[in-house]
Amino acid sequence: MMNFILAPLVVWICVSGVYGLFELFARRKERMIIIEKMGDKLDNSLLNGKFNMINMSFKSFSSLKIGCLLVGLGFGLLVGLLISLMLYSNCNFAETNNWRFDRYVEVAYGASVLLFGGLGLLISFVIENKMNRKDG
Repeated sequence: MMNFILAPLVVWICVSGVYGLFELFARRKERMIIIEKMGDKLDNSLLNGKFNMINMSFKSFSSLKIGCLLVGLGFGLLVGLLISLMLYSNCNFAETNNWRFDRYVEVAYGASVLLFGGLGLLISFVIENKMNRKDG
């Protein structure tokens, strides 16, 4: 039913995998060059207490992003189901067996999944900004 998303999904996975490999090797090479250039020149007195690893706190909002994305995708599937049920109830059964009607249902599912998935990511962005403002 959702064959329209298979080809872009496979292409995206392949491209992101190749990009990730190149980025991994490029970052490693850059870091090694920086470490070689710095060598023994780095001293704690140069930093003047501005960079203290003990006091640094790292906040990761990846679980919030993934959670909001999955909730959005779930709502998108639910809305797509409701739209397809409304389309089926408004048509008689003889019209539902044609190619055009199936495409309408696929577009309803795809559009609602993408719309609500994007809304989920926007909601996670707003929550993350509010939490950063409150802390910092």
